[in-house]
Amino acid sequence: MAGTLAACGSSGGDQGSGDSKTVTLVSHDSWAASKDVIAAFEKQSGYKVDVLEDGDAGQAVNKAILTKDNPQGDVFFGVDNTLLSRALDNGLFQPYEAKGSDRIKAEYRADQGKHRVTPVDTGDICVNYDKKYFADHKLEPPKSFDDLVKPQYKNLLVTENASASSPGLGFLLGTAAKYGDDGWQGYWKKLKANGVKVVDGWEQAYNEEFSGSAGGKKAKGDRPLVVSYASSPPVEVVYADPKPGAAPTGVAQGTCFRQVEYAGLLSNAENTKGGKAFLDFLISERFQEDMPLNMFVYPVREGAQVPPEFVKFGPQAKDPETMDPAKIADHRDQWVKSWTSLVLK
Repeated sequence: MAGTLAACGSSGGDQGSGDSKTVTLVSHDSWAASKDVIAAFEKQSGYKVDVLEDGDAGQAVNKAILTKDNPQGDVFFGVDNTLLSRALDNGLFQPYEAKGSDRIKAEYRADQGKHRVTPVDTGDICVNYDKKYFADHKLEPPKSFDDLVKPQYKNLLVTENASASSPGLGFLLGTAAKYGDDGWQGYWKKLKANGVKVVDGWEQAYNEEFSGSAGGKKAKGDRPLVVSYASSPPVEVVYADPKPGAAPTGVAQGTCFRQVEYAGLLSNAENTKGGKAFLDFLISERFQEDMPLNMFVYPVREGAQVPPEFVKFGPQAKDPETMDPAKIADHRDQWVKSWTSLVLK
């Protein structure tokens, strides 16, 4: 995807001094925040915010690593626990302990010794299903990873490329957590035999191929199962006109993998002062409570309120698969390589 620059102000001051009046945020395409919340930060801090959206999370992280010596911005948002070690091992971030870090729930913290990243949000990568399709076909929707390889779900699932897409990688890691180092490849062989379709990224999978989303309906998508998020059903309610009483999509709770997204001050940022101020802002109560209905993720700050639509239509998974970041770091690249030769060839 082509990156787009959404400029909210013009640069000023000496760019090399760290005193620029503009903070540039580099992120994936799913970044979103309310205008009044950004305006409040700009007024309070004196910095204007520029946002550079740079494709799917996996693409954005890879590009940030390639440009780390001459970065495109000051702060990077959107590296998650599936890719965190790659960013840290490549020296993408410089240390900074954001103000308010003590209010972040302990289970979401990472890199505590060096504080190179700040947790910002959490969400669950899960298979979503099109309720109407399953009702029309008098078929129970799948509930678990095991269900997805059953004959009645043949040719129904679309997922994302694990080598390029964050949810695609999260889904792969979920299967590795579920079936173990020795069992996940056998599972994917069954999934492939059962007609799983793989596309490049989430936008294509969810908004073009999936029959249950508003975008997928317009695009005449024909896959009633998609790898997306537990928080995707509220999107279909919040943006619908008129708003339905129930979400048209559901979540297979036994297919979830917990994701945590982080932000960090880029190693060669021009505006380090502004970058630090922006990281403080990302974990402030105001931003954390604004975030759910903009990016459809859960806050990581203790006490941050979640909107009722979110609780009703997009509850967090009760028992998601998880994996230690150190294990992800040790196995991810080999798993992705094996997955690629197994599924794409």
